[in-house]
Amino acid sequence: MKRLTQTAAAALIAALGTSSAYAEEIKVGLLLPYSGVYASLGNEIEAGFRLGLETFGGETDDTFEIVTEDTEVKPPVALGKAKKLVLQDEVDVMVGIVSSGVLGAVRDFVDGAKVPLIVANAGNDEATGEACSAYITRLSFSNQQVNRPMGQHLYDQGVRKVFTMASDYAAGHQMIGAFAEAFEAAGGEIVGQEFTPFQKTQDFGPYMANAQASGADAVYVFYAGGEAISFVKQYDSFGLKADLPLYGAGFLTSPLYVNAEGPAAIGVIAALHYVPTIENEANSVFVEAFKAQNDRAPSEFAVHGYDAARALVMASAGGASDREALAAALSKTSFDGPRGATSIDPATNNIVQPIYVYETVANENGEGLTQKVLATLPATADPANGCSLAN
Repeated sequence: MKRLTQTAAAALIAALGTSSAYAEEIKVGLLLPYSGVYASLGNEIEAGFRLGLETFGGETDDTFEIVTEDTEVKPPVALGKAKKLVLQDEVDVMVGIVSSGVLGAVRDFVDGAKVPLIVANAGNDEATGEACSAYITRLSFSNQQVNRPMGQHLYDQGVRKVFTMASDYAAGHQMIGAFAEAFEAAGGEIVGQEFTPFQKTQDFGPYMANAQASGADAVYVFYAGGEAISFVKQYDSFGLKADLPLYGAGFLTSPLYVNAEGPAAIGVIAALHYVPTIENEANSVFVEAFKAQNDRAPSEFAVHGYDAARALVMASAGGASDREALAAALSKTSFDGPRGATSIDPATNNIVQPIYVYETVANENGEGLTQKVLATLPATADPANGCSLAN
């Protein structure tokens, strides 16, 4: 499926005469939300992906053409767009997918068409569990991966009773489920639970009142995007933070929109696989380059795109020459990147990475907010959960 570029062909014919060596063009379909509730996430992933190609593209002789399609965060729309990318645009690889529901909708088509998909966000556990595919490699996170370690961590911090809240869709249930299972296994108690209508809840007050009356030591939640902004602001205005500390999956106070939450986010403690204040050389390079192009720090969504591009370049540089070879090569990538040491678990094609516990704090200069890393939790592979990839 890869294509010889005219420029590369001319140069190589001149230099090599009748040699069959040539650079190739890989056509990439970016399948992301550019409208709807997660539009900012889609744009952030694309920015990271393009920066990744710019940063690492010199490591391969191949070139990359990008075709973008908007999923609109709607599973039926996304499936139609995936079919267009593969059947009409004839892409060699797809990158993207923000929503777990969208990933579930395109999974069977991707597997049947045998086109590699690099998941650059959606965390639904089934995609690297019972619904895994040799053609799907996740370079982002899984829902359980981010939340499971926080169960033991909160218990170790002396928290014994927790009230949970999340958006009422697949990701919300999986993230809260993973946390609750680990917290209860450690000896803690879930004293109440609420799942709020996804993209429909404007007033979180009644749910917060239930949390306040529950006798909990803390509240643990999953919200992202616009819902996260609304929830954090309302939690602060409700006056709960002093007596009922707020914890959650790190998307709650993502660097992408934490400044929109303002002072209400200060003191919130969350867990995530990436924050821009991680101290390592690869992250320093990434943050500096991203800031130079975007005038702000990168988020976890940006690093998903950046690392997806790096993995694609590595697969290409290794000589992968068609869809099947690209899929196989992608599943074997590992590198030390902005997140630290990352690798792909051959049993599931899911990423293995450290998880960082961080607190949102005010910048020392008093301008804006930043992330203070409190702990690094070990990188552990998810259980196979029914996945039976032959590697």
